[in-house]
Amino acid sequence: MLDLHAQLEGMREDIVAAVTRVIDSTRYIQGPEVEELENAVAKYCGLDHGVGVSSGTDALLTSLMTIGVGPGDYVLTTPYSFFATMGVILRVGAKPVFADIDPISYNIAPGEIEKVLDGDKEKKIKAILPVHLYGQCADMRPILDLAQKYELPVIEDAAQAIGAEYPLRDGNGCKWLRAGSFGLAGCFSFFPSKNLGGIGDGGMVVSQDETFAQKAMLMRNHGAQPKYYHSLVGGNFRLDPIQAAVIRLKLDHLEKWHQARRENAAFYDQLFDQSGLLDEGLISPPKAVYNTQKASEESKGRNFHIFNQYVIRAQQRDQLRDWLLKQEVGCEIYYPVALHKQKCLGSEFAKERYPHAEEAADQTIALPIYPELTNQMQEYVVHSITQFYKL
Repeated sequence: MLDLHAQLEGMREDIVAAVTRVIDSTRYIQGPEVEELENAVAKYCGLDHGVGVSSGTDALLTSLMTIGVGPGDYVLTTPYSFFATMGVILRVGAKPVFADIDPISYNIAPGEIEKVLDGDKEKKIKAILPVHLYGQCADMRPILDLAQKYELPVIEDAAQAIGAEYPLRDGNGCKWLRAGSFGLAGCFSFFPSKNLGGIGDGGMVVSQDETFAQKAMLMRNHGAQPKYYHSLVGGNFRLDPIQAAVIRLKLDHLEKWHQARRENAAFYDQLFDQSGLLDEGLISPPKAVYNTQKASEESKGRNFHIFNQYVIRAQQRDQLRDWLLKQEVGCEIYYPVALHKQKCLGSEFAKERYPHAEEAADQTIALPIYPELTNQMQEYVVHSITQFYKL
């Protein structure tokens, strides 16, 4: 599914040198390596402030704590994402409110958000938390309009989408902005499987709001400033400088890796077009719901989708997964259980239905898409899928 050895091959000496530099410095908590990465990631996103944290989960948690989400509050989000999206809401004592996804992009559907907000008579919704799933931005223009209408902050779960771009249109034309730069805060993960991954856990909060960023910096370090003087209750969410040094090194390669993933996705599309599987409705590859012809023309050379995952919708998905694994083709199901159906919620959401999220959980499967994947490997993947349906 992901071969990190292929990425490591050409970077081993530089990574060892970066780690050795941190060890020799004896600056093992915070320090210049973290600050340099914070500045570099913020600049990459077109923003002024970055706050390094210990994971993508803690980036979300820090952001919610910073805006004061707590018991009695509700956060509006998607039912189709990694558990951390919902888990952080529960951890601060708040409750999730779900809006179903778009069945094509798998991202939260603005129309469903609007239905929830229009019908919200009793819940104290404190924030909107959209997810840029699989490396593609959610449809942010209408989401931002709704957030402004209802005076709600937007915290972006951009864990899978660093560098993904979206055409934000307004009366002045169209600006391509990067994931994490639309709302009050953007949250990234540097988990090793991400397009920009470390050699362990790590995360980042980015923002253009200086007041928010300063408070988030306090929040990640027990709310202390100066040391031993605590103006608020935070946590220990600091980014390890060894991770910061390695991630900063990799950041210089990120655009090249994005390009390789886009090319791999385009080759998959071509192979599936030739396979006959699409005509028979046996699978469907990923698409962008807001990718109109105009946007498609404008998106040439841009990171319209960075393909952290290449996800297809497949008939007989579980049997296909078992078949592919027998053929030694790495694959993964992201995600087999929609969030509102998770056991930890008990019976609270038992009667709620989000049909598009539930169908995606039942039908989607991710294929290898990492930058070093060869065309020959991809041909074998598609051949194996074709064999499954034709046998």
